[in-house]
Amino acid sequence: MQVFVILPAAGLGTRMAGPQPKQFLALDGVPILIHSLRAFASVEQVTGIYVAVRKPEMERVEAQVAEYGFAGRVRVVEGGDSRQESVAHALAALPAEPDDIVLVHDAVRPLIDAATIERTIEAVKEHGAAIVGLPAVDTIKQVERAAHCSLITATIPREFVVLAQTPQGFRYSLLQGAFAEATQDGFVGTDEASVVERAGHPVAVVPGSQVNLKITQPGDLELAEFYLRQRGR
Repeated sequence: MQVFVILPAAGLGTRMAGPQPKQFLALDGVPILIHSLRAFASVEQVTGIYVAVRKPEMERVEAQVAEYGFAGRVRVVEGGDSRQESVAHALAALPAEPDDIVLVHDAVRPLIDAATIERTIEAVKEHGAAIVGLPAVDTIKQVERAAHCSLITATIPREFVVLAQTPQGFRYSLLQGAFAEATQDGFVGTDEASVVERAGHPVAVVPGSQVNLKITQPGDLELAEFYLRQRGR
């Protein structure tokens, strides 16, 4: 059994309001994308890593892959206009067998740790599909959008809610089939789990961590720097 990793990194990162996509911003002097690659490369079970980027960025990423010593283990593929399309492109490039495992991870979650990755792999072996999720600590309100405000329609018990993180892992045949079905029906999910859920397969949850944050806004980069310093102590 092989384990493949897909890092969709074709996003423009407009919420960072910077001159370049957030996956290329420096975190402790190293591109965010490289931190994510290092995390998965450190896991012995991982066979290969596929990074999906926009065509104009492919040469740049290939150069970074070589510079940081990932040549031969990381392959750069052309991404798409959406996350789902980027993952589909990478899926099509995998030399995978039906029972192999595919992990999909946000390229801008650079602080994922090896232990969480390994727990996700084990959960996929057992359940066929698993994601990393963080228990909700705030009170969750369901709302209905109105013209000038949002109106609460229900309070959702926290014990029924998790905040989805990545990696999200699946048996190759399951993910490939769910994606094919979604493409045929014109369905676009918010993450890979939503596509698999739609196909009727249950998805297990592996406990996540606040440290495994997704860098989407300028303040997130400062917080990631803090967590990285704490980890280095």
